Amino acid sequence: MRDPVPALPFDLRSLEIFLSVCETGAMSSAARALGLTQPAVSLAVSELERKLGYELFDRTVRPLAVTLAGGLLRQRASALIAEARQIGPLLRETEHGKLPLIRVGLVDSLARALTAPLAAYLSSKADEVSILSGLTASHASDLLTRRLDLFLGVDDLSDWEGLERWQLAKEPYILLLAAGMEIPKTVAALRKLLQSRPLIRFSSRSQTGLDIEAHIRRLGLEAPRSFEFDTPYGVASMVAAGLGLAVTTPLCVTEAGLPEANLVTAPLPGPQITRKLTLVARHRELGRIPRELGEVARRVLLEAGALQ
Repeated sequence: MRDPVPALPFDLRSLEIFLSVCETGAMSSAARALGLTQPAVSLAVSELERKLGYELFDRTVRPLAVTLAGGLLRQRASALIAEARQIGPLLRETEHGKLPLIRVGLVDSLARALTAPLAAYLSSKADEVSILSGLTASHASDLLTRRLDLFLGVDDLSDWEGLERWQLAKEPYILLLAAGMEIPKTVAALRKLLQSRPLIRFSSRSQTGLDIEAHIRRLGLEAPRSFEFDTPYGVASMVAAGLGLAVTTPLCVTEAGLPEANLVTAPLPGPQITRKLTLVARHRELGRIPRELGEVARRVLLEAGALQ
């Protein structure tokens, strides 16, 4: 049985009063702005301080100044109140059958394959659609802090509650070599190749880069660090120029968009590893949209031969 969720030490009205005092610098001015009495404002602020366990204002100076705790609360409270004030307009927009805005994060390696199909589907669900490509780690953070509504990437945030997840695809990691380079068929042959050619890496800021690095270590390979890139194009362009080899995935190769004549792909010697692509959204906040969007993405990736 779960432990009971502790009650919040504030409500939106107390935060509104607190922010008004911050803006006006005085309890009396905040009272006038809010149409309250000064004692009511003073009592609300004192009660908020009591529940939080921190003094929020330095009362020895005029106008009132916020303490460190008050400054932190001011930042967070401003965001909360701004979000709350959007609820009414958002509810009114649903009368028209569409959301006013939906914000989607898309991992770089899916951008070429999925941007247009996702945008086409979402245009029927929202008046404004924002699709941001980049690293999954950044999108995960933005989802958890409500700067995104959902994301498609390589981290399903399995340690976080309150989310829904829709698996899109699994794809293998493969070798990427310049045309004409001998393809290593064994781990020993790959080890020998890495003695003369550098491994072009995905950035360690990315989950793909971390997965590849962990596998290289498991294989016992030594690959001194030379170049690393955030994007599939950066990695593939270095390989195409004959400046090294890489471990990548079929979707990353497609995303790079380089002429196939300049590159060769091959199975990764030794134990095979895959990466999982997942759509993650906050639980039940968008109705059927995440499930349907996942179906659109799966269909496109199936047609591209990316599904396992």
